[in-house]
Amino acid sequence: MGQFFKMVGATIVGLLLWSLLFVIFAIIGIAGIASSESNVKIEENSILRIRLNGMMAERNESSALSFLAGEGATVSLEQVLTAINKASKNENIKGIYIEGGALSASPAMLQEIRQALARFKKESKKWIVSYADSYTQGCYYVCSVADELYLNPSGMLDWHGLGGEITFYADVLKKVGVKMQVFKVGTFKSAVEPYIGTEMSEPNREQVRSYLTSIWQVMLKDVAESRKISTNRLNALADTLTTFLPTATLVKEKMVTELFYKDQVRDRLKTKTERDEKEGLRFVSPSKMARAEEDIEKREDCIVVYYAHGDIVDDMTSSITGANGACIAPEPMNRELETLRNDEQVKAVVIRVNSGGGSAFASEQIWHEIERLKAKKPVVISMGGMAGSGGYYISCGASRILAEPTTLTGSIGIFGLIPDASELMTEKIGLHYDGIQTNRYGNFGTMSRGMNEEESRMMQNYIERGYDLFTRRVAEGRNISQDSVKVIAEGRVWTGEQALKIGLVDQLGDLQDAIREAAKLAKISDYNLYSLPEEKSFWSQLFGGEEEEDGKDLMEMQLKALLGELYEPFVTLRNLRSANPVQARLPYLLRIE
Repeated sequence: MGQFFKMVGATIVGLLLWSLLFVIFAIIGIAGIASSESNVKIEENSILRIRLNGMMAERNESSALSFLAGEGATVSLEQVLTAINKASKNENIKGIYIEGGALSASPAMLQEIRQALARFKKESKKWIVSYADSYTQGCYYVCSVADELYLNPSGMLDWHGLGGEITFYADVLKKVGVKMQVFKVGTFKSAVEPYIGTEMSEPNREQVRSYLTSIWQVMLKDVAESRKISTNRLNALADTLTTFLPTATLVKEKMVTELFYKDQVRDRLKTKTERDEKEGLRFVSPSKMARAEEDIEKREDCIVVYYAHGDIVDDMTSSITGANGACIAPEPMNRELETLRNDEQVKAVVIRVNSGGGSAFASEQIWHEIERLKAKKPVVISMGGMAGSGGYYISCGASRILAEPTTLTGSIGIFGLIPDASELMTEKIGLHYDGIQTNRYGNFGTMSRGMNEEESRMMQNYIERGYDLFTRRVAEGRNISQDSVKVIAEGRVWTGEQALKIGLVDQLGDLQDAIREAAKLAKISDYNLYSLPEEKSFWSQLFGGEEEEDGKDLMEMQLKALLGELYEPFVTLRNLRSANPVQARLPYLLRIE
């Protein structure tokens, strides 16, 4: 019997050692693949293949532990745009092939890819072919710019208009004995509504209807121009729920070019790249295309694109991040902006903002550093999917502000959300509290009791002072009166197209337009372009020092998988104790799927 247990023990130890060796070699292999992708050479008659599937993020935030844990990779907007731009100039790329799928992205992200593809066609005179087994609405919006748009004969095309719903948690909180104490300024500042009510307020309903209509009109116009269909007809088709229409009808309505199986599309691509029937197609992924060799002349002048995306937080370690896994904190961002301010070779800075806001305090610190930077060189803001509330706060003082027509911005307002868990703790759980205080407010801020009338009044005054400062910053940055700002503020969300009309942005355009504007303001024509913050290497992510957050990243992945759509409200509630109670935050994360 003893010999049996020895054999079993030896087997278990052997399996553990083998598993450990497998993981080590896998890590080395993955790292080798990652490092070998730099300076890629593109072969003749190649095709840039863009797979529009999964969640789109501003930048590639995939971490080492995310990869090892098996989390699905996100689609990087930065990578896709860089690849399209390089493919336009690379003689070995003959065209672009887009494989449509279940893509989830903000309207402005979709629009930016679409504009890049349209620019690719116009400037390079190359072709774009698209195919999907099924097109989701956002994916179809992007792919409709293609010269040839194919659909599987048994596939689906989703085109149904825009809509959305908000989940309200007030009754759930009431059942568990938690009451949210709300302090806010702004009739339209609706980020607090899910925690205190059971339906949308009328001002909130008005603003959501307004910006959804604005975005839908942009989408209708863009698709109509590409597919040669009237906007009225496209709108009528949306009311038929095209998902369930016969695919032959979609061809008849000119929504797709033809019904093809995937092998037929491949044959079509072989013809276009002059490959014979036995030869395989040469596909290049966006990640490889983005790393393709370029003949770049070293110039003294440069423009830097700094990416500021995610929640705005006081401290990198103070909170769990939101759905996109990124955050903006004053200390690291201001440190890099200071370096750019003192670098004589940097002639202008483009700050790419994609944030629904967050801490009002942190937003003020970043605004201050941007002011210091602007005093020495031009600062241009390029708004992505969102630049609202705190995202607009850090943008408002720039030399120039550009937004996509479908960007969500504005939301100039502030709120405080403080939980009162006294009923939960005392009546439901049975906890009782007693204490000593040396001064009147010695125990202020505890969750074991609600705020009294005097404390509530002081908190509301604090919020109102923050709102006054916010609107003053906007007035100074936009060179208009503070009273004029307050008319268009009130926490209201605007699209980029609407924001242009009321003076919150200077012009409509994408990141490339912002870079050109920065060069114009800096009075330079020849320059090198760099992106910051620098991406972390595989090894620094896996074995990084104190600043690395992969342990937290792995925890967040598990929470996202467990909670699904409830993850975002969980993050808000979880962060209440550690985050700044005064928030300048956009109420929604709008994505089209």
